[in-house]
Amino acid sequence: MNWAKKQQRLGYLFILPNMLGVILFFVIPALFSLGIMFTNYKYTSPDISWIGFENFNRLFHDPVFYVSLKKTALFLAAVPVSIGLAFLVALVLDRSVYLKSLLRAMFFMPYITSGVAVAFVWMLLFQPSQGPINGFLRSIGIEHPPGWMSTTTSSMYAIDVIWIWFLLGYNMIIYLAAIQEIPQEQLEAAKIDGASTWTTIRKIIFPLVSPSTFLLMITGLITSMKTFGMIEAVTQGGPGGSTTILSLFIYHNAFRYYEMGYASAISWVLFAIIFLITMIQWVGQKRWVHY
Repeated sequence: MNWAKKQQRLGYLFILPNMLGVILFFVIPALFSLGIMFTNYKYTSPDISWIGFENFNRLFHDPVFYVSLKKTALFLAAVPVSIGLAFLVALVLDRSVYLKSLLRAMFFMPYITSGVAVAFVWMLLFQPSQGPINGFLRSIGIEHPPGWMSTTTSSMYAIDVIWIWFLLGYNMIIYLAAIQEIPQEQLEAAKIDGASTWTTIRKIIFPLVSPSTFLLMITGLITSMKTFGMIEAVTQGGPGGSTTILSLFIYHNAFRYYEMGYASAISWVLFAIIFLITMIQWVGQKRWVHY
């Protein structure tokens, strides 16, 4: 056996544990889900029968599905907002700022903190009667501040605020790394030519970090579509289903109502939506991403 084949086999040996994990915990469950979505499989019933596309027919006539789809779209709106804010924060922290290293760590800290812990902290902050956020709003003259997570009209916006804050640190770190890779010669040339700060940001910095923007949009939207732990910890999808996004809708059907066949059908619809959004971004990035 020559040296190249030995190295190839050694490489396979190193990736074997990860591949086994992917096969056991992702591929096999996905194939199992693909099979049972055409059945009426429930935990509470030993009888399993083939029902074809009945689960999909039920799904597309389920009003809760469309409400969840709407709430998911509202939740996804937090991603571009967080990316925009992260870009501005990265621009500021790239300059000479007092305690710059400490500020970077503080912005990034929420991303590595447990999502459930973050959720409970924000529950206290958003508490309608005793929370510090509404206390501040009352102190500046707002007599009737929002109920935040306690009302159906404002609960999803409160979740968006938490999610924007949660993603901000990671997005900022990616942007900061991209900005620091920009050749200083280009920025100095723009300054010599008399370009304003806004023109430099719009015409030079933002186009050069557009691959990072594309990466953050792809990963942020996919992560948001799959998120349910934070929302489950804070509101359990309430009040009145006002924060039930698709991933939470799947979770409730699978582990609260034990309708695994129906939940599997919703999961594959969610997969199709994620795939469609990703393909739209992939095609669209040819117009605005500059490599």
